[in-house]
Amino acid sequence: MANKRKLTMALQALYLTAGLTLTNSLEVQPAIAQSSAVQAGYSFLERGWVDDAIQQFQQAVQQQPQSVAARLGLAVAYQRAGRDSEAWQAYQQVLSLEANNQPALTAIGQLGSYRPEWQAQGILALTQLLQINPDDSAAQAQRALLLGYQGRFAEAIADYERLLSNRPAPATILAAAQIYTYSGNYRQGLALFEQYLATGQPLSAAGATAYAQTLQQAGRPSEAIALLTQRLQSAPDDLELRSALAVAYQSNQQTEAALNTLAPLRDRPDARLPLARSLSQIARQAGETALYREAVLLYQQALVATANPSPGLVTEVADVFSEDPDFQATALQIYDQLLTASPYQPALQTKRLILAAELGELTPLELRSQLLSLLQPLPDDATLRQQIGQALIRLDHRDPALLPIYQDLIAAATPVDFLYFRLAQIEMAQGNWSAASAAIAAYQATPAGQQDLAAGLLLAELERQQGNLAASAQQYEAILSQSQSPQMIETALLGLSGIRQSQQRWEAALAAYEQILSRNPQSERGRLGQTYLALKLERLSVAAAETVLHDWLAAHPRLTPAEVSFELLDLVGALPPDAKRQTLYETLLAIAPDHIGVNRRYVQWLAQTDKAQALAYVQQLTQAEATPVGLYFVQGEVAQTLGELTLASQAYEAVLTQQPENTDALSALAGVRFQQRRLRQAETLYEQVLALKPQDWETRRILAELKLAQDQPIAALQQFSDLQGAEEASSLEQPPAHRIQHIEINFLRRRGFQPFWERY
Repeated sequence: MANKRKLTMALQALYLTAGLTLTNSLEVQPAIAQSSAVQAGYSFLERGWVDDAIQQFQQAVQQQPQSVAARLGLAVAYQRAGRDSEAWQAYQQVLSLEANNQPALTAIGQLGSYRPEWQAQGILALTQLLQINPDDSAAQAQRALLLGYQGRFAEAIADYERLLSNRPAPATILAAAQIYTYSGNYRQGLALFEQYLATGQPLSAAGATAYAQTLQQAGRPSEAIALLTQRLQSAPDDLELRSALAVAYQSNQQTEAALNTLAPLRDRPDARLPLARSLSQIARQAGETALYREAVLLYQQALVATANPSPGLVTEVADVFSEDPDFQATALQIYDQLLTASPYQPALQTKRLILAAELGELTPLELRSQLLSLLQPLPDDATLRQQIGQALIRLDHRDPALLPIYQDLIAAATPVDFLYFRLAQIEMAQGNWSAASAAIAAYQATPAGQQDLAAGLLLAELERQQGNLAASAQQYEAILSQSQSPQMIETALLGLSGIRQSQQRWEAALAAYEQILSRNPQSERGRLGQTYLALKLERLSVAAAETVLHDWLAAHPRLTPAEVSFELLDLVGALPPDAKRQTLYETLLAIAPDHIGVNRRYVQWLAQTDKAQALAYVQQLTQAEATPVGLYFVQGEVAQTLGELTLASQAYEAVLTQQPENTDALSALAGVRFQQRRLRQAETLYEQVLALKPQDWETRRILAELKLAQDQPIAALQQFSDLQGAEEASSLEQPPAHRIQHIEINFLRRRGFQPFWERY
């Protein structure tokens, strides 16, 4: 979920000079009056006697219902008296008599910022006014503001771009800074705030709130805290300032201070929306599910309490709902309603497709096809591209076919830093290590990337995929020493457990899951992972592990892709094949078709009744025209399980045809050659792996074993000696020292000697 900021009613403070100009334009000279009552009304207005003016204009309207001057005067008088609702109706009546009455159009545009339900009509009035006077900068500034209120950022920014190119007043710069910020373009927002502050003009409360957001995004949360604290001291009842300060504290990893700041807003109906916004952001950053659920319920209440909510607010609510599994179906319905009202919204369409895929309504291939159709080519409008980039943040789907979308967005200088992160993930999925490393470096050079420890997580994964397991573990450990976020700590521990499993350090892997559970006993991934490893280490019975799986499945009756974790897949893949799990196997394979463990169990279950059917299943895995590389690995692994070494060999060779330096495929093919007793070919393949990953300890160990299998004990002895002292060696059942001893004993036996302990 994006951290998208929405406009709030606090932006009503943007009345600025443009608003004053609009008010002044409402002066209507008495010369146009058509009766003595009208003349008297305008005379009273000039003197500031507003109540008297209202009485005169009411009388004039009764006498002359079709008089534009009388109704306009009455509307102006109502507005001067602060009777906004009556003024709004009176101006509507003026337009019913004279559709292009410019003072009435101007006033409706101005009043549009008073109430959310008036904004859309205010925009229409100002658009009509600009058709009459295209150079009316005051009208354009007010329309941009209302468009911002509605969350129609592309249109708002189009207006501001025109205004900013023509020596804008400071007030216009301030308004534009806020709109750019709330649209998510923090770089441009910060630049405009700095431009405004250079004029020496003070910040409004709404301006301070938005400026604080740009400071946080620039990695300066302490400055944001100082600014908002000072403003809140002089306005302790300002809801927006208080909620913004809480978010600033959270950006500085001060969760307790953030929640304490929000405490006065609890149980205040008028604070529902700002409180919901703050809690949702705090919950995302802190990984607090209970806080997020509270935010969802507050959003729900705020939406019900808002008459004619703007599309921007409705979209905001749907975005928040989309991150809560219990409300995702509702979010999808809201997206559909918004798209029915306004079909061409590529960013909203992108969100809808991603959510539909998460709910299992679209397959990965269908998602890919529809995203490419929607986003290739990208829209010309820069703001629309920015919104698309923000929508794609949610998509954690490393499909290489989507790479052109990310590349095009980055080439267009789209101000969404996280695009580099997604680009790195896709490059990694293709084994493009240097490109992935460059994308990570580019992300870390951005303001967002400098603050985001997730870049370290990605680097750890990159090291793992290159076989640098020790370096990967160091990355995870560095994150654990730096982060205070429970969510980040759990993610790092999950990654570290995966590394320890790759190193076959099962005890250390299990300890990582146990640490997760000690911090958060409710962690589902922690529980599933602990169960999987305890089963593997024979510390848990199959029956007990099946109970854990059964309980988890009972709590998740409708499996969605978002609910399927590596730990779940590994546990299902570790349990014996069972006909009762047929539906589960098929559901999981529809979501994760390249998981070897689940495929293995599914094929084993098939093979229990019909080996031919099992083999047919394996063969069809790679029949698609554009078969993902992962499926060749599945085919090779399962074919090995069935003893079909020729098919396994063909699968790994197919991978190497596409990716000649794929070390996993080289290692797997070497394993097949070993099973075929083609030991010299296996050795050559392992040497290729070692040339690509010189620090791959496991490959070096296997090469030593191969030397032994080829009856080259001296070479094997040397290679095992080189491996002594390595960290990975300590966890093996037979570390290098034991293998060395075994080889030396065999030397003695070959030469006719008998170790002294075997003589008795």
